[in-house]
Amino acid sequence: MTRALAVDRVLLVPARGGYFFDDQAAIHAGAGRDGLRYLGDPVTAGFGAIREPAEAVSVLLLLSDGAVVTGDAATVQYSGVAGREPRLRAATLIEQLQDAVVPGLIGLAVDEFREADRAARGLTESLPHRRAADYGLSQALLAAAAHAASHGIPAWTIQQEWGLDGPLHRPPIYAQSGEDRYDNVDKMILKGVEVLPHGLINTPALVGPGGALLEEYVGWVAGRVAELGAPGYRPVLHFDVYGQVGVAAGGDLARAAELLCRLERAAAGYELRIEHPIGAESRQAQVHALATLRELLAQQGSAVRIVADEWANDVDDIAEFCRAGAADLIQIKTPDLGSLANTVDAALMCRDSGVGVVLGGTCAETDVSARACTHVAMAVGATQVLAKPGMGVDEPLMIVDNEMARTLALDAALGGRPGS
Repeated sequence: MTRALAVDRVLLVPARGGYFFDDQAAIHAGAGRDGLRYLGDPVTAGFGAIREPAEAVSVLLLLSDGAVVTGDAATVQYSGVAGREPRLRAATLIEQLQDAVVPGLIGLAVDEFREADRAARGLTESLPHRRAADYGLSQALLAAAAHAASHGIPAWTIQQEWGLDGPLHRPPIYAQSGEDRYDNVDKMILKGVEVLPHGLINTPALVGPGGALLEEYVGWVAGRVAELGAPGYRPVLHFDVYGQVGVAAGGDLARAAELLCRLERAAAGYELRIEHPIGAESRQAQVHALATLRELLAQQGSAVRIVADEWANDVDDIAEFCRAGAADLIQIKTPDLGSLANTVDAALMCRDSGVGVVLGGTCAETDVSARACTHVAMAVGATQVLAKPGMGVDEPLMIVDNEMARTLALDAALGGRPGS
């Protein structure tokens, strides 16, 4: 039974993100390090330093029945590049939301998520951080619609409003190591993570001449899985290389394909996924490069799976990658898409195109946004879901896995279908 509820009041609270905002251009240009701090001046507009603490804005909607629902406006770690919004400053976004958006939210009906979300997006059109605002507002509105439906399960609301059939499932979890590329891999293996390790391969020094160091690292991860893993444990090996395979290959796609084949051999029979192997300066160039790379791999009989990331920032971008056959999987970086409704649409489009769905995001998000995205992943049947926020293993794995466990328990206890 759905109740007619509306927004009575809105609170905007500055919040911490799970990691840092990093100036990717400065890092790729060779910025030095002093511990966790990067040295030198930032390159990307909006940054005061190359590395700054991640910020977010918690949006609290006080509903007409006294309930409170929350969503967190957030942006990605590498803001301001590849078509993304600039680095977010919480105080500035709060001021903009208070002036341009909050008055229009008061009295907004929240019993239908998509309708309320469309109305909210109409209020954010002029904001410099529109996608971040839409992201946080949509999380809160999704929670409100689930509350209005009396079941409180956002995944059910998504399935109901998009007409999706089937029970909820637990997608495999994809964990990221951050810069602790060895001990965190051990954690992942000992905890049975299904997709690992991310690796944060973001500089040429981590790839080595001709890719030798990356090849060695892939082999080490595969060997460690065999050594520490429980019987029958066969995780997918997924490495995010930030375009560095292309750098190691001097921009030559044939050489890049050869390096990927070497990495496949180093993976010792484990399924291998490589995210963002080649970097380009535009969406068109990125799509062309990845599509060509997939053709070259197919010609060599390689089973390496290519994951698109950069320049796949919105539904139209992701549609272009799908049409061109430019990826085996696409990382749907949730803050970049803005509203969670866009994430659902993008995920379903990938699924209909035979492209895997990496329901991703960023280490710079929050626990609130991670839980909301977990419901999207369960509702759409994602190929894998990112453990977030932060660059550790324990905390993000706990947040995402526990949310899935609780949701599946409620799904079973309440009858396994929306409205039951």
